[in-house]
Amino acid sequence: MEKKEWRLIHLHCIIGTNRNFIRKVMNEDPEFEQMYKWDVQQWKEKFQIYDKKAFFIVEKLQNKSIKQKIVHYVETYQVLTIYSKDYPVSLREIPDPPLVLYLHGNPRLLSHTPNLSVVGTRYPSKFARSIMANILIPLFKYDFLITSGMAVGIDGFAHQLAIQHQSPTIAVLGSGFEHIYPKQHLTLFTQLAKQDLIISEYPPDQAPRKYHFPERNRIISGLSFGTLVIEAKEKSGTLITVDQALEQGKEVFAVPGSVLAETSSGCNQLIKDGAKLVQTSNDILEEYHLKQRTLE
Repeated sequence: MEKKEWRLIHLHCIIGTNRNFIRKVMNEDPEFEQMYKWDVQQWKEKFQIYDKKAFFIVEKLQNKSIKQKIVHYVETYQVLTIYSKDYPVSLREIPDPPLVLYLHGNPRLLSHTPNLSVVGTRYPSKFARSIMANILIPLFKYDFLITSGMAVGIDGFAHQLAIQHQSPTIAVLGSGFEHIYPKQHLTLFTQLAKQDLIISEYPPDQAPRKYHFPERNRIISGLSFGTLVIEAKEKSGTLITVDQALEQGKEVFAVPGSVLAETSSGCNQLIKDGAKLVQTSNDILEEYHLKQRTLE
């Protein structure tokens, strides 16, 4: 790992995922060398920040314990930065790529294709599991990798289904690896770390925050060629992933449902708005093969 990458990780651990601010530092100091020499006043003047934030940054950049913690992270997990040669091309191309990624598990899955993201409500209907099995199991025969967010409900079902059928899967977390959320998925986390892959743009000691979950959705959609929505209410966090997918130019698929079911209202609206209606795996396979022919 280059020195520049270590320095970026250092700043990232201090600032968190305020990518706009980190990019401003990147523009001012491309090698992240000079930032260690700037005093409080220089930080204030260069980036228009308050005393408190400037003092905090200067103090943390000199803090040896943070540097030691980063060494531990790099030795325990694989850490990629936007400068890494192994950084996934699919994420490099999205409008707001993560600057640092922490990986736990099999990093080769980052380049696996085809990759389909599967998202949906945390409170699925009694039909959700059978619907997912009907659509996803045939895709596993074509070596589809499933990416989701390890949340309760649809996300968890998607990962579990992939594991049961020995098909690859990636979980993108809204917290660091030392703060598994939700806690009831600790066993799932352990399974994924052994044979599949878990990703987070949050340092391992970072606890979950409410804004992390909509933020991580751009990574879920960014890794895949398309996003499949199984069940979602009309106003739900799931639809944030759809917005991200559309912004990234990715395909959006939706499973229709009863007009009487609240968990289908979001999917039905997506279909009205132009998402591809999915009844069987063939609906996804057709779109994937069409996209591949277009790229050839």
